[in-house]
Amino acid sequence: MMIAQVLAWLLCPLVLWLCWSKAGWRKLKSEKDYQHLVFGTTVLMCFLWAAKAGIREGLDLHFLGLAVLTLCHGARIAVWICALLLGLLLMLNFIPLLDGGLFFLLAMVLPALFSYAVFWLSYRYLTHHLFVYIFVAGFFNAGFTLLLHQGLVALWFLLGGLQPWETIWNDYLKLSLLMWFPESLLSGMAVTLMAIYRPQWLRTFYDREYLSPER
Repeated sequence: MMIAQVLAWLLCPLVLWLCWSKAGWRKLKSEKDYQHLVFGTTVLMCFLWAAKAGIREGLDLHFLGLAVLTLCHGARIAVWICALLLGLLLMLNFIPLLDGGLFFLLAMVLPALFSYAVFWLSYRYLTHHLFVYIFVAGFFNAGFTLLLHQGLVALWFLLGGLQPWETIWNDYLKLSLLMWFPESLLSGMAVTLMAIYRPQWLRTFYDREYLSPER
């Protein structure tokens, strides 16, 4: 397990380098409103992830918000915000330092990329309609992203020998299924409100396509 933890930390700089966005960095430096959005999102995510509950240590249940994060900022910026979020969680001692790399890759990066892939597939193959964006890219996307996140955490604990399968199934995965609908509902509501009142906050939302009067 120690080898995997060290390798994960070594992979983190590579992941961040691959997700580097010059345009995003220029926008962050030049636009105060975007700065407020990025850092406000990071703090909000920290509250969501810190407000957790669970029966077994490490097998915690909490709202993710990763689907909304990727819809607001795109995949690459979302990964960098996840890195900021990881730093806050480490400083607050919510995550052991040695587990930080694995947590970042499995619990943050992979679900965020999956979430963006769901959006991209919906944009590529489905009708560009507001309700498609809300229900597919927002509602269902959030639920599936949550299930992936929890499945990866369960796999981590199983392969690492941290908990037996019976404990993971009974005390985590069964309970995690109860989080699917609330996560989807809250994410769908957040996406709906932003699409109507703050569409500029949604990097993946294109007014001319999703709100075209011809549709």
